[in-house]
Amino acid sequence: MKASTSDVILERMMALHPKLMDLTLGRMYRILDALDNPQNKLPPVIHIAGTNGKGSTQAMIRAGLEAAGKNVHAYTSPHLARFHERIRLAGELIDEDALTAVLDECYAANGGEQITYFEITTAAALLAFSRVPADYTLLEVGLGGRLDATNVSDKTALCVITPVSIDHQQFLGDTLPEIAGEKAGIIKRGVTCVVGPQEDAGLEVIERVAARNGAPLLAYGQQWHVAQEAGRLVYQDETGLLDLPLPNLPGAHQVMNAGAALAALRHFGMDEAACEAAVTQAYWPARMQRLRHGPLIDAAGEAELWLDGGHNAAAGVALADVLAQRPERPTHLICGMLNTKDVRGYMRPLAPHVKSLHAVSIPGEKATLSAHETATAAQAVGIDAVEAENVAAALDDIVAKDPRSRILICGSLYLAGAILRENG
Repeated sequence: MKASTSDVILERMMALHPKLMDLTLGRMYRILDALDNPQNKLPPVIHIAGTNGKGSTQAMIRAGLEAAGKNVHAYTSPHLARFHERIRLAGELIDEDALTAVLDECYAANGGEQITYFEITTAAALLAFSRVPADYTLLEVGLGGRLDATNVSDKTALCVITPVSIDHQQFLGDTLPEIAGEKAGIIKRGVTCVVGPQEDAGLEVIERVAARNGAPLLAYGQQWHVAQEAGRLVYQDETGLLDLPLPNLPGAHQVMNAGAALAALRHFGMDEAACEAAVTQAYWPARMQRLRHGPLIDAAGEAELWLDGGHNAAAGVALADVLAQRPERPTHLICGMLNTKDVRGYMRPLAPHVKSLHAVSIPGEKATLSAHETATAAQAVGIDAVEAENVAAALDDIVAKDPRSRILICGSLYLAGAILRENG
């Protein structure tokens, strides 16, 4: 298939910095200044950081705002199948012509200077947002928060910090307080911050940063509460109680993500209909997504086929909880992970819930863990694991041995993206 013009420009942008990650804001402010500072011409910004749940929480906030008739920009990363997924302009994914135009403009404005791929593409998103009218801008942090390329706007109207856990230690620090400090770096002076469930050590840091900035907190367990009761989601804050359907995104962790989204919506005065839409109309691919069409489904026959992009220890716990709540059925994993992840930490909570694991390398990813290393890690936590040449081969092997099973492809958003591209 012929590469699109935007793909060619994006490939060129990959060569502008020798490192994939280099956390600092100097290069970002330089290019934004060359672009006449689009970050300060945005509709009110809702800035979302955290280790897990950022994307799902953003999707729920967007669903609620759009149900209330609002036009919403949204920025997320990484993409799964196409880069265009990262930039949503007033509710619609950016089209090829608009994307090519802003990428070209940013490439020219950068003048050949060093800049990371994430920085220059974030600048392109901010430029696109600044030129299209909307009511709100949702910005999802890429990594950390304090030095993330999204942390540059003076238009922040609300911050959201979803659960913080250990991940990306090579960039953010080895301890939970260090990582929480980086996430809390999005907190702005005098701007309210919604805080999802946190471990005490992380919450203490967030509270300290908020106090230093005079930023009011809306924290889970304090200013708002959410729980699953009798098959419903019950949310309460000082405004009153909401009795809503459970989130259409499965898992107990999505109840907590929904709570943060509802706190954000209520902060902006959204009504109960908008809140219900947030939990019933949000769509977020590769988060325990049931695949229902495509060549992999044809190959799966009577087996259920699921896809999930969670990739750290906390995601493993959340996924194990989802599997525990599913109807009884033998579950097999097809798993590929990056070599920067805590593989055993991810797999350990899954071990009691799965019958086997087929390990694969992630196609096209330099940082992939080899199938052999992934299988070895699975065996170390008690999972019956073998290597497979690819996902299709693993699927064929599982279906031949257990044709009516549940098959979950998991371990990485990059693997999930490859599946969504190849499966149509």
